[in-house]
Amino acid sequence: MKGIKLLALSLFSTAFLSFTPISKKYIIIDAGHGGNDLGANHSGIYEKNITLNIAKEIQKLNEKQEKYEIVLTRTSDAFPTLTDRTNQINKLNPELVISLHMNSNPEKETAKEGQEIYVQNTDGSRNLAEKISKKFGSCEIKERNLHILRESKSPAVVMELGFINNKKDREYVSSEKGQKEIAQKFVEVINEYP
Repeated sequence: MKGIKLLALSLFSTAFLSFTPISKKYIIIDAGHGGNDLGANHSGIYEKNITLNIAKEIQKLNEKQEKYEIVLTRTSDAFPTLTDRTNQINKLNPELVISLHMNSNPEKETAKEGQEIYVQNTDGSRNLAEKISKKFGSCEIKERNLHILRESKSPAVVMELGFINNKKDREYVSSEKGQKEIAQKFVEVINEYP
């Protein structure tokens, strides 16, 4: 009887241990800048805070979704280097990467406004940019040779959320309402992907 119990336990253990859980699919949201790197700033409003707030809101809004898990490159006012960020990205091998930033113009207060998306010359990066552009209402898409785009092995875009030295853009992206609306649009893009 003892032998049968051991055999049953052995078979159960083998079956249990050989079960492979479904691998998670990740989306990485990179909140640009952080720590001593303030990013663009105007009137006491800092790019590093805007990008972190929106990244956290995206993660929060996506909590109940089962399709993808959102991972942030930073969750506090810290500054991971660009290499740290791309190492984390490539280790997780996410479905896509969205790096959040704010634009600035040399003028103190600029008439220039709106979002821009930077891509690498790859189909995955460009397709993601087009989906985001459609959701946000025709953003300008430009090719750029930026570290996070060049070194990420996954489809990646850098999204400039607006011009920090444009009053309308600045007020919108720094408001709680604006940040929630922006985050919601990204969650919709993520959950409609690919």
